[in-house]
Amino acid sequence: MKLSGASTLPEVAIAVGEQLARHGIRAVLTGGACVAIYTRTYTSKDADFVLQGRVTQPALDAAMKELGFERDGDRFVHPEIEFFVEFPPGPLPIGDDLSIEPGWVSLGGLSALALSPTDSCRDRLAAFYHWDDRQALRLAVEIARTQEVDVGKIREWSAGEGMTVKCEEFVAELTHGHTRRRRRRR
Repeated sequence: MKLSGASTLPEVAIAVGEQLARHGIRAVLTGGACVAIYTRTYTSKDADFVLQGRVTQPALDAAMKELGFERDGDRFVHPEIEFFVEFPPGPLPIGDDLSIEPGWVSLGGLSALALSPTDSCRDRLAAFYHWDDRQALRLAVEIARTQEVDVGKIREWSAGEGMTVKCEEFVAELTHGHTRRRRRRR
């Protein structure tokens, strides 16, 4: 995929993920770029990948350079693209859960490792739980409305985080929205 100024964040993120995999670099897409892929309405200014395994800076620089990205401090920038790419340090936790199993997302014939819809939802809920980030709650609800998520897993994880009450707020928001949509259809 040729990246250009018209490339969307999901296109950039998946192209980068595919490129890294082609170079034998295991990296998992996280954060706002996952939300953008799963909701198709949210946008962020960056794509965050958590590297798994040992990766040298020269190997990472070379893989990114082939796509037109140059390292600028701790981020990679592309002269034609408004989005940048970062590699925050691992491991890849969601709250206190370190046993994250990424899945594959695909777009335009390319694929990248990414948080699953359930884990992307939990990632947003972690921001709501720990920082009372209401936008993160709205995004978690939107992910759950547009993707298949495991609400049982979310409830179990939330209990482990000591956030059962806030989880029920999430479930209520999710349920309320579905009820409103069903009523509008009548």
